[in-house]
Amino acid sequence: MDKFTYNYPVRQYFGRGCAESAIKEEMARVGQNVMLAYGGGSLKRTGLYDRIMGWLHECGKTVTDFGGIMPNPTYAKVQQGARLVRDAGIDFILAVGGGSVIDCCKIISAQARLDEDIWEMQYTGHRYPTDFVPMGAVVTASGTGAEQNNGAVITHGEKKLKQPLVGAYHTFAVLDSDLTLTLPMRQVASGAFDTLSHCMETYMGRPHDTNLSDEINEAVMRNVIKNLRSLLANPSDDFARGELMWASVMAENGLLKLGKVTDFQCHMLEHAVGAYTDCNHGQGLAVIHPVLYRHLLAEGKYKLARMAERVWGVKGATVEQTAMLGIDALAAFIREIGLPTHWSEMGITDERVMRAAADTCFITPGCCRRFSRDELYEVLKEGM
Repeated sequence: MDKFTYNYPVRQYFGRGCAESAIKEEMARVGQNVMLAYGGGSLKRTGLYDRIMGWLHECGKTVTDFGGIMPNPTYAKVQQGARLVRDAGIDFILAVGGGSVIDCCKIISAQARLDEDIWEMQYTGHRYPTDFVPMGAVVTASGTGAEQNNGAVITHGEKKLKQPLVGAYHTFAVLDSDLTLTLPMRQVASGAFDTLSHCMETYMGRPHDTNLSDEINEAVMRNVIKNLRSLLANPSDDFARGELMWASVMAENGLLKLGKVTDFQCHMLEHAVGAYTDCNHGQGLAVIHPVLYRHLLAEGKYKLARMAERVWGVKGATVEQTAMLGIDALAAFIREIGLPTHWSEMGITDERVMRAAADTCFITPGCCRRFSRDELYEVLKEGM
């Protein structure tokens, strides 16, 4: 493991039915004016909007509504939210939803305190915000782990880019499994696969020697696989729901990344495709991962083979065979949980999108192989 400094600021409230007491406890610590941020209409259809609004009013808060945050949050939406925060004198942002809502609010929190454009600040000036409007998260769709860190993925429509920005950490995260009960199971599977992807991409980063972070990671990956299977077989299995929520936390609270330079080339590819197609994140990752790992076989065979044995429980006669059996097991699991294996299953058939994505995605430093853009294009094309 490499040198590291670890500091973790997010307070966690975990457990079935914990949302009300957690929110009320936290509201005692924040200012008067609260912005309630959320996505589409599901929050209101399920009644959760009214419940949370009632809790906030019980705590004596003045609430400003900010809904309509889209699945791939746009930079325009960030700017709209930041203007609202400034105009309404917001003291605290409460993000209720999945990764898209939470990511959007992280950048709103930063942009609202800036006199300059945060995208240009980070990508042109290479500077990062240090002042934020305080915020917290209530997770209704787990898997992204967005509530555990200060990174966000935002789509800049004008630039045709879907890229990471640095924003605010949450002061707290509410992880109540009851709040995920209305999610379609395909969305549950997509979120859980995102967790698995976070684990795999961290695991495949440098250094490749066996270390404690990676051994913990193996346990988290096995947990995701086991509990997603359990939940798909029995959607009322609250234990499995809770385990998947906590696995998502473990994948993104920094513990698995300690002493690592992570990979995340698959994520960068999916983000780039998403800038042109608005595709579902977890489903896009499912299409890319097995193909990318086959392209990594020569350079990553030892780590892929260890993952094959420790996570998928398969072993061949050679290191290369074991690695390939692990990739095959990953592909079979993707089919088993009902996620797509080709872009065409998502209605994406234009190879020009793949060329554009390969030409604009980040090339990550932690990958065991530094791909050329032409090679990344071939990876994406193989998923057609």
